[in-house]
Amino acid sequence: MAEENLHVSPTPLDLHAVTHGELLALMEELGQPAFRAKQIEDWVWNKGASSPDEMTNLPKALREALSERVAPLGAEEVARQVSADGSRKYLLRFGDGAAVECVGMPSGSKLSVCVSTQAGCAMGCAFCATGQYGLNRSLTSGEIYEQVMHVRNDFNTRVTSVVFMGQGEPFANYDATLKALRKLNDPAALNIGARHLTVSTCGLIPQILRFANEPEQFTLAVSLHSTVQKTRNALMPGVKRFSLVHLYAALGEYVDKTGRRPTYEYALIGGINDTEEEIDSLCDFCRGTLCHVNLIQLNEVSGSPFKPSTPEKAQEFLKRLERVGVEATIRNSRGADIDAACGQLRQRILK
Repeated sequence: MAEENLHVSPTPLDLHAVTHGELLALMEELGQPAFRAKQIEDWVWNKGASSPDEMTNLPKALREALSERVAPLGAEEVARQVSADGSRKYLLRFGDGAAVECVGMPSGSKLSVCVSTQAGCAMGCAFCATGQYGLNRSLTSGEIYEQVMHVRNDFNTRVTSVVFMGQGEPFANYDATLKALRKLNDPAALNIGARHLTVSTCGLIPQILRFANEPEQFTLAVSLHSTVQKTRNALMPGVKRFSLVHLYAALGEYVDKTGRRPTYEYALIGGINDTEEEIDSLCDFCRGTLCHVNLIQLNEVSGSPFKPSTPEKAQEFLKRLERVGVEATIRNSRGADIDAACGQLRQRILK
């Protein structure tokens, strides 16, 4: 019996993942001049086109050919909430059904975006809403970038800074995170200054050391939350294999190599990490080092037994840290009324 010829459709091309060289090769294959590749990249990375149909300076024949070849570009907005402070939270869904939340935070003429790097999170931090649901999958660099574009387009203004502090552990998705950082920093894309791009990690030591060797001046934040090993292990089980002793050494190496100051995030939890032992330990950990401590009163999560410390406790931490020469700030969380603050993102659709 003669073997039947089967037609296999090619895998759709992801314009967020294709290289410039691959795009040039595609233009040659389609009989198009090389400059069309640059036009397509401008539509993808600067104008935020969601399909080739929107690329109006391309010939109709090329737009039709691309429509047959490329995967959908834009994420679907499933839900959107607006906070009293002007912040906006978005639930975005990608083609395979994976969903993440991101937040836009305006301040005067500036716009900061908080992006997710994973759908869900495997770190299991006890006080974080995202960790309660586990990890679905890591995002691609394009999916991370798309969140910034979505917020930019909704506010219709330039994004001035991006924090990788949404759902997921960025350093558990290191390569995609770094690729997204570089594209956000790229003058041919959104051209956001490296020092205005911040990555927050629970403290994955190998990736902190790797990050120290990257040539760009991206900013590092570390979710610390306790410098008493027993407390930190209970609060952050996903990183208990990395001792505080080794984390301290890795951060010292990061500072030595980069000359940049890491930020330590410390969510104050009533009766857990706001005791006298905890504040003494934090002062010892930070004293004599280059760092800045962001004190955050815990953002409450529905169903969680943890409650925030009092404002008086936050002030006590601030004064004690300043007394030993450590710069610290009590950070006001944005978007808490719409569950958009740190630790509250959970991919929930309100009815």
